[in-house]
Amino acid sequence: MTREKAVLWELFKSTFRISMFTFGGGYVIVPMMQKRFCDELGWIERDEMLDLVAIAQSAPGPIAMNASIMVGYRVAGLYGALVTALGTMFPPLIIMTIVTYIYNAIRDNAYVGYVMLGMEAGIAAIILNVVFDMAAGIIKQGNIVNIIVLLLSLLLAIFYQVNVVWLLLMAAVIGFIQTFIRIQRGEIE
Repeated sequence: MTREKAVLWELFKSTFRISMFTFGGGYVIVPMMQKRFCDELGWIERDEMLDLVAIAQSAPGPIAMNASIMVGYRVAGLYGALVTALGTMFPPLIIMTIVTYIYNAIRDNAYVGYVMLGMEAGIAAIILNVVFDMAAGIIKQGNIVNIIVLLLSLLLAIFYQVNVVWLLLMAAVIGFIQTFIRIQRGEIE
């Protein structure tokens, strides 16, 4: 095996293994990549790895995939980026395919239904927590227009079931007008 193929194979194996056994999202996978590619293989300096992660954070898409592609490209160019993308993508694809088959086989089970109902309650609690945090941030700002938009959106969504897209458009238009007025007054540049 040539050195280039060995590097590509190592990139694939490393990203596959990291993606397969890491739970918790992209911010968990980055330290694992740092340990593997900086400490164990010595292919990337730690400072450079932090730069790659910063770029990966600013790009659209999942940070784990972006960081993986950045590392692969840095180590082995375009083929490296392709190989690390595949290595990062395959484990979740395999796991979700298996989970889907298992879920289809057991979804009518009463106990599974109870677990799903409990998960719905947990998700509702998480969403409520996010909503309260966001509302508290808006109220803390003290901008009366933003508070009115918040309350109006809440009332329209609850009592009139207005589609969220219309509420977002309304908020965007009001935000645009508010920003335009502040620019005209010289409050912001």
